[in-house]
Amino acid sequence: QVQLVESGGGLVQAGGSLRLSCAVSGRTFSSLAMGWFRQAPGKEREFVAAISRNGGSTYYGDSVKGRFTISRDNAKSTVYLQMASLKSEDTAVYHCAARATPPFYDGVYYSSRSYAYWGQGTQVTVSS
Repeated sequence: QVQLVESGGGLVQAGGSLRLSCAVSGRTFSSLAMGWFRQAPGKEREFVAAISRNGGSTYYGDSVKGRFTISRDNAKSTVYLQMASLKSEDTAVYHCAARATPPFYDGVYYSSRSYAYWGQGTQVTVSS
């Protein structure tokens, strides 16, 4: 059973930075493509960032491009989301997600429907 546990959320002032972590267990981490999504109250789930199984490919949502960076450490079975220049509109619950990918495919997935495994989420609140 694949488990994803996010951490690192909290309250931060606008313009500040925060790093989220997502620890994965139950499956060989290097076989998983990873993504981050967020959901604010009353809004639909939004794609934030994705990274391929080997880390060779990344992709970002337009609203975070240039401010957020996704990375992974396969030795630690952890994916990170470094967030900078935070804005009040970044306030949301952030979820990490995972899906298995074939060994020959080092691509990314940006649709939530592509992911089979999800974490419970961590709250990020940006005060203006």
